[in-house]
Amino acid sequence: MRGPGLDLLALMGDPPDLEHAVDNLLSTPVLRLRREFDGIEFRPAYAPWARRLRDGDREALREFADAVRGWHQLAVEPFWNQGRSALVALSAHYADLVLQGGVDLLLRSLGVPEVRWRPPVLEAPYPRRTEVHLRGRGLVITPTVFSPQGVSFLWDPLDTAQPPRLTVPALREPLTDGGPAEHGGVPAPGLASLLGRTRAAALLATTAGCTTTELARRLGVSAAAASQHTRVLRDADLITTTRRGGSVLHLITPLGTALLKARRFNPGGV
Repeated sequence: MRGPGLDLLALMGDPPDLEHAVDNLLSTPVLRLRREFDGIEFRPAYAPWARRLRDGDREALREFADAVRGWHQLAVEPFWNQGRSALVALSAHYADLVLQGGVDLLLRSLGVPEVRWRPPVLEAPYPRRTEVHLRGRGLVITPTVFSPQGVSFLWDPLDTAQPPRLTVPALREPLTDGGPAEHGGVPAPGLASLLGRTRAAALLATTAGCTTTELARRLGVSAAAASQHTRVLRDADLITTTRRGGSVLHLITPLGTALLKARRFNPGGV
């Protein structure tokens, strides 16, 4: 395959988990599929399948979705805990920079030669010369641990309501397998003794991110009890809680991840 990179974010959106992303992919409008695949040159053996995918063929889309799932399981899932913890820490650092010196300090701190801040213009790499006017939409700066080559400017001209994204490599050292990324493990006895079995299981559940309702279901407790557990974990800086629409999302912090690694956990059922 040769040509511009495929923007999976435009096809799958920014949902909370992989299955939601796959659902978005399977319902992608044909116009968007064609825009994303136009200009990509496939090997002759794969060209017929690529044309079917470009035209929204359901079987081709399902095959592509299965490939995305397989690649996620192989290349992303084993490193998810460590990678997400690094991103949480970096996001907090970025927020501190904005509070200290505004957006100007944040952009300067990126230290990427390809990005030049010449108020009121931000120059960033893009496959072809174009001007993007934010018109009050803002700019999303997205640190990533899976793109070490350089920054990328992602702009979707088919969705003018969404702000453009500037992806910035956050990889400072190779990621290692951080253990299971799923929340189906049992906390080790030492962690359960420290936090209590249910609260330790709640901390483990946040490694993949979860809402209060999801946490209550996984723990088999009421929503009020789940909220109490998250409040204690949040007060101890073991998790963070952010609002997403009508619900909140709980995510483990680097401190929480370090605690899990120190205590380890055994696979099994909660």
